[in-house]
Amino acid sequence: MSGAASGRPPGTPLSREAATRSMSNQFHAPAVSVVVPCYNGGRFIDQLLASLARQTFRDFEIIIVDDGSTDPQTAAKLAALAADIRVIRQENGGLSSARNTGFRAARADLVLPLDCDDSLEPQFLEETVAAMRTAPADVGFVFTDERLTGARSGLANNRFNAFDQLFVNHLTYCMLLRKSAWRAVGGYDENMRDGYEDWEFNIALAKAGYRGIGIRKPLSIYWVSSEGMLMSRSSALHARLWGYIRRKHRDLYRLPGLLRQWWKWRATPHDVSLAYALALLAIAIVLPGAWFSALVRFVRARRLANAAAAAAR
Repeated sequence: MSGAASGRPPGTPLSREAATRSMSNQFHAPAVSVVVPCYNGGRFIDQLLASLARQTFRDFEIIIVDDGSTDPQTAAKLAALAADIRVIRQENGGLSSARNTGFRAARADLVLPLDCDDSLEPQFLEETVAAMRTAPADVGFVFTDERLTGARSGLANNRFNAFDQLFVNHLTYCMLLRKSAWRAVGGYDENMRDGYEDWEFNIALAKAGYRGIGIRKPLSIYWVSSEGMLMSRSSALHARLWGYIRRKHRDLYRLPGLLRQWWKWRATPHDVSLAYALALLAIAIVLPGAWFSALVRFVRARRLANAAAAAAR
């Protein structure tokens, strides 16, 4: 492994332990590849790596994709990383591009995408890998519940229902994936630089015939930034990005495809009724963009209020 690939400045000597570990990693394909896109996220790297160091499952590699970071702190942090952490540098291409770069470089059959500001409970890899190893081939991913921290706190109870997923993103990007599933759907959509690339990716997985297994424990910790909260409340952006998803997967949103998905997943716990789905699609087609955005804002405000009231009980 070269100094540039490892994040170590060229010419910096390795300790005997690091050199042995680096040489061993060249000949051993790990069970899991952890892929971390990084754009000016150096201040979070230590916390992420500490949570990975605490994992009870140890057979994994770490790949950090520097997506054209511009701040000196991130450059210094990445340059000082241990020799067995692979750092790949690329021009800024967005989150999807960085994730795809990491997936292509992954040596394992199982890949875990993370962001710089994520953390994991120590049992995350152990439990998700165990679930995947006993799962049938159509299980493309394993996910857990999440503990939220930062601008918002609480628990996110993630679940998979492919019909619901057309209208509400109930899944996290922090899930253990088969690399073959990522390859089958063509990776993350690199045109989606404004967000929701994980939502579209999850829809594509279901469309390709993959399903997920959920572990009902909060084994991942998601940092909710103020910027992320602002984006989640932007009804205009939501409407535009959801419109892109509908156009890309128009066969799923047309009536025959919609009915097929609803029938297939009707017995699985869900939030979206068929009547609500049909009404929302009809309104999206009929209303001008600004009016639809206003309706989205109203509905989301009601849902947040109902969720807050339920949590207060």
